[in-house]
Amino acid sequence: MSSIVRAGIAGTGHSTPPRVVTNDDLAEIVDTSDEWITQRTGIRERRHVDEGTNCSTLCIEAARNAMEDAGLEPKDIDLIVVGSLTQDHLMPSTSVLVQHALGCEKAGAFDVLAACTGFLTALQTAEAFVAAGRAKNVLAIGGETLSRYLDMSDRTSCILFGDGAGAAVVRPLEDCNQGELLRHSIGADGSGYEFIHIPEGGSVHPHNHPEYDKSNHFIRVRGREVYRFAVTKMSELIRDAAAATESGEVDLVIPHQVNMRIIEGARERLDWPIEKFFVNIEKYGNTSAGSVPIALDEAARSGRLKKGDTVVLVAFGAGLTWGATTLRW
Repeated sequence: MSSIVRAGIAGTGHSTPPRVVTNDDLAEIVDTSDEWITQRTGIRERRHVDEGTNCSTLCIEAARNAMEDAGLEPKDIDLIVVGSLTQDHLMPSTSVLVQHALGCEKAGAFDVLAACTGFLTALQTAEAFVAAGRAKNVLAIGGETLSRYLDMSDRTSCILFGDGAGAAVVRPLEDCNQGELLRHSIGADGSGYEFIHIPEGGSVHPHNHPEYDKSNHFIRVRGREVYRFAVTKMSELIRDAAAATESGEVDLVIPHQVNMRIIEGARERLDWPIEKFFVNIEKYGNTSAGSVPIALDEAARSGRLKKGDTVVLVAFGAGLTWGATTLRW
């Protein structure tokens, strides 16, 4: 039996569309205001794609940036794993579009669907392939174009979401110059599937179904239930990750940028200073699977991550799903 290969992150990248949608912009469409949104979510603006820009477009750019950061060429990539709930098509996978556009001719490719936990699921899958010796260089990507699934008359959901993608290159640790992947956890509870979901458009009620209702082809969020779940799960995941470290200490948490109230709620339960959390929700809103990798790339490029830091990536989302990854930078 071959030995387990230790893996790490060799490069990161992200991509967001240029069109900025402010709270004031939304106030012209729906009954809301900048003050109302900011106080309840911490979001001041988000990015929305224009016609012709798709989920794959953002994933491709994020992947290119991560490959450049890692010093790799398309021919070096063995596998591409994309986490997304807003794939370009029901089939084929978004990952094969990314593979073709990048010119990664020898790479396998597939998507994972875990909503806001999509990037961490892709990252953990990438690490498993490297650890097993089945791949050397893997692109883990999380990306979304959630603006295409927003009911702009529903102020409880349309204010929350934005578009964007982030990526990381996973390689054997000996070839990495950034983060060592230390520990993973992942979980799910399907009993809460209706807390965040898109009611129609799947095989239960496809577009040609006689009872198909186009108005239900949007994201629906049950805010109170999501809040309770998210605060509890985020604090649990971070506490468990910290307890599993050698020192019991964490230098930085990069959380899913879901809602500032949720991040604050988890922080208060942990009794940790806000300085331990990297937050960029005010610029991008909730980009689902794009959230954690965008924040990771910004933290890395801004110098917020220091050599030797113990970092926890944590996410949770529709399904219900959740996951955490601990790494040493």
